[in-house]
Amino acid sequence: MNLFADLLAASQKTQAQASAEAHQALVTQTGPRIQKSRRGVEVKSAREIDTMRQASRIVATVLREIIAMAAPGMTTGDLDAHAERRIREMGAVPSFKGYHGFPASICASINHEVVHGIPSHRRVIKAGDLVKIDTGAYFDGYHGDSCVSICVGEGVPEQARTLSRVAQESLMKGLATIKAGSTLLELAGAVQDHVEAHGFAVVEDYTGHGVGRNLHEEPSVFNYRTRELPNMKLRPGMTLAVEPILNAGSKVCRTLKDRWTVVTVDGGLSAQWEHTIAVTSDGCEILTDRDF
Repeated sequence: MNLFADLLAASQKTQAQASAEAHQALVTQTGPRIQKSRRGVEVKSAREIDTMRQASRIVATVLREIIAMAAPGMTTGDLDAHAERRIREMGAVPSFKGYHGFPASICASINHEVVHGIPSHRRVIKAGDLVKIDTGAYFDGYHGDSCVSICVGEGVPEQARTLSRVAQESLMKGLATIKAGSTLLELAGAVQDHVEAHGFAVVEDYTGHGVGRNLHEEPSVFNYRTRELPNMKLRPGMTLAVEPILNAGSKVCRTLKDRWTVVTVDGGLSAQWEHTIAVTSDGCEILTDRDF
């Protein structure tokens, strides 16, 4: 009996070690490896969605904290250091750090910067800035991904506040269309109509995406009507990162010499809001919901 118990314990220990080693193999010193995705759109199981729920809660927690702490005089490097420390404290790995060589745990884009701004301890946040913070967490093999726009301190231009508000509203308008059997173009149309009704432009160079074992998976989630891809019907278990990006002026963008930071060509303001969601039979679950 004791021998059997010893053998069983040894077997369980070996299996646990193998599982831990397999998971560790998916993570480098800087972040998760990019895995080969199964072909096509991945429909997640209840277990997978529960794991993504945990990853997304970590992201939501970090963004809640950054919204509360962002203030004039801080640097984007300060926010990045906080995000990385908190993600790791909660048992996850920063999704962005090392992803295709990106050097940080958050993207921090200010005012006319659209996406992928590299945080720095030399980049000081000023009163009146419109700051976009995008981050992700990789937990137990799955990612969560979300972005917020923060109007910092006093003196924020009314246009910046309106742009951020409309971007957030357009995200929720898009999510309201989602349910089993709805289509990606229904989502895109809802976003585009709300944005253009307020006189702003949808950035077409960057879209939302599937998310799960990889940070970016199929399908592309457009924020404007297009015939570039089939009008896919949504199914329960699909997990998407929906992220409208709006410019106050021209929709056209360019990338700076750092090969990451994207800015508006006309110097106009840009705003972005993003949630990771899971499609359900009658709607969607916002996995990165910060209201908890």
